[in-house]
Amino acid sequence: MPSPSLQEEPQTGSDATADVDLDWLSLEDDEEIRWASTPHKYSLVPALVVGIPLSLVLIGIPIVAASYLQYKNTNYVVTNKGLYSKRGILSRDVKQIGFEKVQNISYSQSAIGSSLGYGSVEVSTAGGSGVELQFRSIPDPASVQELISREIDTRQRGSADGATDTDDVLDEILVELRAIRSAVTDDAAHGDTVSSTSTGVDGETSVPETSHEDR
Repeated sequence: MPSPSLQEEPQTGSDATADVDLDWLSLEDDEEIRWASTPHKYSLVPALVVGIPLSLVLIGIPIVAASYLQYKNTNYVVTNKGLYSKRGILSRDVKQIGFEKVQNISYSQSAIGSSLGYGSVEVSTAGGSGVELQFRSIPDPASVQELISREIDTRQRGSADGATDTDDVLDEILVELRAIRSAVTDDAAHGDTVSSTSTGVDGETSVPETSHEDR
């Protein structure tokens, strides 16, 4: 199994994407990571703005600590086969959605997120009710949405090419079967012609006489 590694795409910049611990991620043999990230570090700004003043009365310390731990323990991953989300501070909640199930992808940014460069990507699945998976407060959500769309298109084109190859193989088999049937039919017709004639002693070919009953 290939070891998880970060990819270059999409380009979010070293100042916008934090280091990601992917020890929790288990990939298939032919699965490769396209993108991975924690939430944008600037998504901590609202908690700091509220928590630091309140820390003077000890109320803000839990707010800042909880926000930081959530930031460090949240991972988002895009592979060539699907999407992964890992959350949880004391426990671990991992969600996975294959590209074949994805029906709709959208992204959103608040006023603060737009100014600081982060937003959320929401994924809906066929048959699901509402948003099934959300990448919250990630860097450059528009590029991540575009990356997911490209991966889905690539997978769909691969499936279509595979179906075309299967159809070509079936067509070749049908042609061979028709040729075999035609050859068998020709041999059978030739055998009937030969058996209906006979050769006399003098080398002449005679056709058996047909008897007619008296009416």
